[in-house]
Amino acid sequence: MKKILNTKWFTLITYLLLLSAILLVGFIFLQNNKTLKNVITSFFEVAENRTFDYRQSIKILHKQPIPNKDIVVIAIDDASLEFLWDKYGEWPIPRSVYADMVKYIEKDKPQEIIFDLLFIKPIRSEKTSDKAFADTLNSFNNTYVGMNFDNVSYDVRLPANLPDRLKVDLSNSSSINIRKKYTFLNCRTILPELLEGNVHVGMTNIIRNSDGIVRQIAPLVVYKDSYYPYLAFQAGSDYLTGEDTKLYKLSFNKNLNVNNEISIPLNKNGEAILNWYGVSGTHTMYPMYKLIKDMENISENNKINFKDKIVFIGTTATALHDTKSVPIQEGVYPGVEVHATFFNNMLDNNFIKQTGAASNVVLYLFITALVIAIVMYSTSTVFAVLSTVLFSLAYLLVSYYAMEMFNLWIPVVIPVVLITIIFALTFIAKYLIKSRDFEYQYKLATIDGLTELYNHRYFQDTLRNQIEISRRYGQPFSLIIIDIDYFKKFNDTYGHQAGDAVLRQVAQTLKKNSRTTDYVCRYGGEEMSIILPNTSTEEALFNASRINKAVAEKEFHINANETSKVTISLGVSTFPDNAETPQALIEFADKCLYYAKEHGRNQVGKMD
Repeated sequence: MKKILNTKWFTLITYLLLLSAILLVGFIFLQNNKTLKNVITSFFEVAENRTFDYRQSIKILHKQPIPNKDIVVIAIDDASLEFLWDKYGEWPIPRSVYADMVKYIEKDKPQEIIFDLLFIKPIRSEKTSDKAFADTLNSFNNTYVGMNFDNVSYDVRLPANLPDRLKVDLSNSSSINIRKKYTFLNCRTILPELLEGNVHVGMTNIIRNSDGIVRQIAPLVVYKDSYYPYLAFQAGSDYLTGEDTKLYKLSFNKNLNVNNEISIPLNKNGEAILNWYGVSGTHTMYPMYKLIKDMENISENNKINFKDKIVFIGTTATALHDTKSVPIQEGVYPGVEVHATFFNNMLDNNFIKQTGAASNVVLYLFITALVIAIVMYSTSTVFAVLSTVLFSLAYLLVSYYAMEMFNLWIPVVIPVVLITIIFALTFIAKYLIKSRDFEYQYKLATIDGLTELYNHRYFQDTLRNQIEISRRYGQPFSLIIIDIDYFKKFNDTYGHQAGDAVLRQVAQTLKKNSRTTDYVCRYGGEEMSIILPNTSTEEALFNASRINKAVAEKEFHINANETSKVTISLGVSTFPDNAETPQALIEFADKCLYYAKEHGRNQVGKMD
């Protein structure tokens, strides 16, 4: 039994090593075939992202996250856009209107006012308006405006040099990893009075995944080898630390740490994965037309109080085309609410953490080991299948609750694929191991351990079966009984170990000189037998003579330095010519064998 177990685990380890070798070869092949690698990587990435979307959607349906009530979005929605067109006769509206809004909101002493609007060029007819707007924003230390980087050709727009005050110092960072897609070659500058003034400027770049969905945002981007903050990251960091961006002490490794107070988990590409709060409009939305009516004291509703609020100002109107697809159901967010979601995640310390490569490897090894254990120790195929399916479902539940309870994104697609592959391969390995066990048990039951010939029991069973076959098809078969001459004397002279060696060598000589369809057996002691299917007496006698000659001519090794000659005596019987029962066939062959021994041995005995 111990030998069987050792064989089982040896076979399993062999298959696992073979699997590892195949995976290694596949990995090397993919490294050298970038097109195929990109296709496979893209497939798994898109599929994994979809599982993230499902988990986020289910989480929101199951347990609606509560957004921070201090975040207010002044929305230029469809109604506000129509109101502004009617009131000002144009879009964009004069910037002095925004200046009046800021003054009005600042009366309530908000925490921050954040514009998700690009004030990119002076308007000639509105120079006074532009100056009033810039002066107003620069007069407060809690105002923020956005700017965009892009990769527009230099022939269209030359890359501008930005003021040093906009940059983030990462000289103390131990590791910086920003994906190439967040490195930009050009920018769309905003009003010079804003760039050079006191207003805070952050980047509003939002880059979608390959399937067009926004799941993560880079807190920092690169332009001309310098680092610039994302608008909501800068505003959130200022709010939480109470300090200006240029005073930040950042460390950028697996987390983006700000002044040792804020820690934002980042994925391998330097992105923060957003945790969503619900469908669009989850945050407190206040239409801009209502704000303007409040300012003009013509509002019919209660005015909103902005005290201690974080105020975002941006477009939500579909006509202005600033909408983003997001992971949750019916997930279309205006850009301003994406920024608000990032800010909200900072306030709640609610970003999604994604497991790293090392953690995933440990997870995959655990899954592999568990699936192997399930399959190997299952008592039936049905139990193994059900157990593996239940484990897969349990893993999916764990992946969901890990995100809901711990904001942890553990992979789903690769583990499910891995479970399927490992189950199939382990099941095949188990089948092959069982086959080997069956063969081993069958060999123990049918093969003589010393000579490696079929044993006496197998001989008797085969003899009976052969009689039935010959009767059914009317074909003869023959039996040869063999005895080694003077074997007792040989044992007495050379010892039993030498005798065993000769027995093994004679047995191999018999097998070598028999047909593949013949059954060579150990009958008992030094006696052996050969059952020859579909063989007449003449053919059996010819084969017996050939075997006798082969043994007589062979040198047999009795030890490392000594050889000896050995002869055999043989007797032949044929069904149905000589007998029609197993016992009668054996008796007739024995009589022929004794005849050979009585007439000088080393020959085939025949009965007249």
